[in-house]
Amino acid sequence: MQTVSRVINDGPNVRDEIKARVRAAIEKLGYVPSLAARRMAGKKSYLLLALNDRDRTIEGWRSGDGTDWVDQMLLGGMLKCAEHGYRMIFELVDTHDARVERAVTEALAAVHPDGVILTPPHGDNPVIIDLLQSRNMPFARIGSQAGPGVAVAMDDGQAASAATDYLLKLGHRRIGFISGSASYALSSARLDGYRSALRAAAIDEDPALVAPGDFTFASGAEATRVLLALSNPPTAIVASSDQMSLAALEVARSSGLEVPRDLSIVSFDDTPIVKFSRPALTAIRQPIAAMTAYAAQMLIETSTEKSAETDCKLLPFELIERASTSAPTP
Repeated sequence: MQTVSRVINDGPNVRDEIKARVRAAIEKLGYVPSLAARRMAGKKSYLLLALNDRDRTIEGWRSGDGTDWVDQMLLGGMLKCAEHGYRMIFELVDTHDARVERAVTEALAAVHPDGVILTPPHGDNPVIIDLLQSRNMPFARIGSQAGPGVAVAMDDGQAASAATDYLLKLGHRRIGFISGSASYALSSARLDGYRSALRAAAIDEDPALVAPGDFTFASGAEATRVLLALSNPPTAIVASSDQMSLAALEVARSSGLEVPRDLSIVSFDDTPIVKFSRPALTAIRQPIAAMTAYAAQMLIETSTEKSAETDCKLLPFELIERASTSAPTP
C-alpha cells in the first residue's frame, strides 16, 4: 500500500517499471484517489488558489457585458490541475480594498493551497506579494512580467507595437490609442509599444491621440468620443481591451462613421465576443488559457519538489485580422 501511495502522490524511491504496473492497475480498476485522503496522508493539499479582481469580475457578470477572460483562465488552470490530480479554487479579491491583506489571509486559511495564481492586477500588488512571501507561499503571476516569483505573460509592449505597425502598413498615420487601467502594469507596457511603433515609423506622437480607459465599455465609449471630436481625428484606433473596442465600434456607428471605411479598429484579448460583432474585430489574441496552465504547472512542480522556473516566461501572441481594419479612405 505504501508503494501505491507513493505512485499516486508522485513520491520518491519507486522504480519506473513499478510505477507503470501500479498505474496500469489503477486504470484497469478505474480507481479514483480521494483528495481528502491524499491531503491527510501528507503535507500537500493538492489545491491551487487563483485570485481574480473582484469588482471588475462582478461588474462584468452583473452587466452582462463580461467577456470570457475568466472562462479562459479557468479552462487553462483547471485542466492542467486535473492532469496532476490537483484542483483549482477560484476566489475574488478586491485588490484596491484597504482590507486586501485580510481577504487574502482568510482565503489562504480556508483552503491551505500548495500555491497561488495571481491574475492582473494582483500580481503587481506589493501588499499581496509581501504577504505570500512572508508565509513562504509559492505563487505565480499571469499577465505580469516584473517582480518576484514565477511569472508568465505575453509581451504586451510588442503586441501593441505589432497592432500599431499593422495599421501603419495599411497606410494609417493618425492612429488613436485607448489605454487600460493605470493599476495594471500591462497598460503602460501597451502604451509604450504603441509609441515605439510610431517612433520606428518616424511619426511624431500626438498626445491628443492617446485617451485613457479602464478596460470597461463605458470608458472605451468616452475615450472614443474624445478622439473623434478632435479637429483632426484618427483614422484608426487601437483599444486595450475587447470591451473598449466594442464601445469604439458603437460610438463610431452612432457618429455616422462606417467601420472600416471611415475608422479602423484593433482590439486586445480576442475573446469570442469580438468575432460576432459587425464587422468582426481585428484583435491581438492573448494566450490566457496557456498562461494559466503554465502558472499551474510551475506551482505543481514546486509543490512536488521538482525544479521550477523563477523568471518570466513569455508566450506568443497573435494578430488576428478580421473585417474591422482596412486602408484609410483617400
